[in-house]
Amino acid sequence: MKLSDRTVLVVGGTSGIGRELARRFAAAGSTVVVGGRSEAALARLGEEGFGTVRVDVTDDASVASARDVVLDRYPELDTVVTMAGVMLVEDLRDPAHFEATRTTVETNLLGTVRVVDAFTPHLVGRGAGAFVTVTSGIAFLPYPPMPSYAASKAAVHAYSEALRAQLDGTGVEVVELVPPAVATAGQEKVNPNALPLDEFADEVMDLLAQEPTPREILVEGVLMHRWAERDGTYDALVAQRSQALAALPGRRR
Repeated sequence: MKLSDRTVLVVGGTSGIGRELARRFAAAGSTVVVGGRSEAALARLGEEGFGTVRVDVTDDASVASARDVVLDRYPELDTVVTMAGVMLVEDLRDPAHFEATRTTVETNLLGTVRVVDAFTPHLVGRGAGAFVTVTSGIAFLPYPPMPSYAASKAAVHAYSEALRAQLDGTGVEVVELVPPAVATAGQEKVNPNALPLDEFADEVMDLLAQEPTPREILVEGVLMHRWAERDGTYDALVAQRSQALAALPGRRR
């Protein structure tokens, strides 16, 4: 994927990985638009020189409005990154967890579908472009305290595979970014093994620049997750990660 002279929309790019990728694309010489919910964060990014648009991926009308604004201002848009997501801890023994499930699926899965649907006609009409969907190592190696997060990201993986097949021949690439734990959004406080954000972004941009672009962007730190079943380590790693269930509020004694 050529990293310069693109016009990139990063939905969910007001913080963390999304914001860093927006900055990397801009530094490479691309025009970057950031979409998100926080007016304050968007204002700060606007001061950095980014285009901005307010969008809530859980709301059909908001996504449609953002699409219209972006395509009116940036008709040359050729790349859409679907970064918006939430990570919530759930105790499946407590039926009240369902609200967290609803929020997670609405944001991570349906939000991705809404954004992809909104821009597919434009990219297909151009005959060239790219979607970058974002899953997680947890899509392939579940972290039991976050069951709906794992399920939603596994679903986005499957959806990305189907989207790639359906868009074959249109000139529109579908690239799946699969992050491990990255030291942002508080991960650095709870996971000492979280990958530094700069290091992660360096690897991602190098992989994106490969020719041909990999279908899955897999940094070194996520390979143990992605290939756990193939490598025969899946059961032991899930059991190890299940130890974190003891920290759920309802299970502390």
